[in-house]
Amino acid sequence: MLTKKKAQEPVEETVEEIKEPTELEKKEAELAAEHDQYLRLAAEYDNFRKRSQREKDAIYSDAMSDTAKKFLPVYDNLLRALSNDTADEAYKKGVEMIMNELLKILGGMNIAPFGAVGEEFDPEKHNAVMHCEDENLGENEIAEVFQTGFAMGEKIIRFAMVKVAN
Repeated sequence: MLTKKKAQEPVEETVEEIKEPTELEKKEAELAAEHDQYLRLAAEYDNFRKRSQREKDAIYSDAMSDTAKKFLPVYDNLLRALSNDTADEAYKKGVEMIMNELLKILGGMNIAPFGAVGEEFDPEKHNAVMHCEDENLGENEIAEVFQTGFAMGEKIIRFAMVKVAN
């Protein structure tokens, strides 16, 4: 019986009134959404601009290295001309001047030769075409350079062809 009495008692229900957002709150929410969208769009544009600049720089760097690569046989021929003995001092002086000018131009393009005798062999920069045993040289030391290597900054344009002592 007790359960029936409790069931018959009126139960107060508390209903919270759902508050409709005011016009000002709606506009503030809209403004916040628009501002967020604006910030996202600005960040996206900034990322696009930076990516485009990196791509342009990479294209420019590739074009510079490709152009310089075409002049490297000229360097090799001038080096051969300088290594040959000649009685004509004016000829030798002229070839030296041309070689110095070419090295100055390459240096202005941030291109430097590498791969001298006595340097330590680095497989990232050197191409070992021969090995030799020499007590005068240390292990993995360059004994002879067949073709000078060139790098533009950290980028290798041409690997140096060398003989390595073990």
